[in-house]
Amino acid sequence: MMNTNLYTAVGKFHVKGSVGSMRCPLVTIGGREFILDMQEMMLWTVLNWRILAEDEIYLLYEKKVQETGFMSARSAEECVRRLVQRGLIAKGSGDTGEDALYDLLSELYVIPISENLFLRVISFIRLTLFSRLPYSVTKKIFSKDKRNDSEKKVMRLANRAILSTAEIIKCIDQNVLSFTTDEDLLNVLYHDEYTTSDNIAYAVRSLPQCRPIITSIANLYLRKQIIFERS
Repeated sequence: MMNTNLYTAVGKFHVKGSVGSMRCPLVTIGGREFILDMQEMMLWTVLNWRILAEDEIYLLYEKKVQETGFMSARSAEECVRRLVQRGLIAKGSGDTGEDALYDLLSELYVIPISENLFLRVISFIRLTLFSRLPYSVTKKIFSKDKRNDSEKKVMRLANRAILSTAEIIKCIDQNVLSFTTDEDLLNVLYHDEYTTSDNIAYAVRSLPQCRPIITSIANLYLRKQIIFERS
């Protein structure tokens, strides 16, 4: 059986200062700042808010190369491997697409995109005036996201605590959508002698809520409602 690999970007994009006329792009993950060169930034951007197979990554990368005229002596394949090693790109593998998607997302932390109106206005102005994206694209920033019941549960939990995909699955399977203290949360997630933060992704794989929640998290990500982080 052929192995399936899926990839996505991890972290949040920032621009910090500049060197001459060049802006300095970086990605923050878990409070750490990672500076990316042009090729790394292009590949990270290709995967930001996308979940792609390897061949899809390189097709989109080649399109960006043709648009920008950028060339690098390093191959795109080598650059992707480097980004995976640095933790800036996540990789999931499995015998099927479903297995690969679970492997990709289960240990990543789900971080909601801020719904603060001021930040949305700033984002709109930046994308429209500075990135020169058409209004038809940027107006989606103000469009209210339509979520199903499962997606609402995911967002409710993600807004209350920094949780991994596996931890969100466990909470929803236990029908726990709120908690008063961190201790209450830990009692839900790790109430037995077996489950730990190291094996919870394996422990929840067979739970009834696993498949619908994985689907919900993937869809929220593709709709730019969340980003993924690492601890």
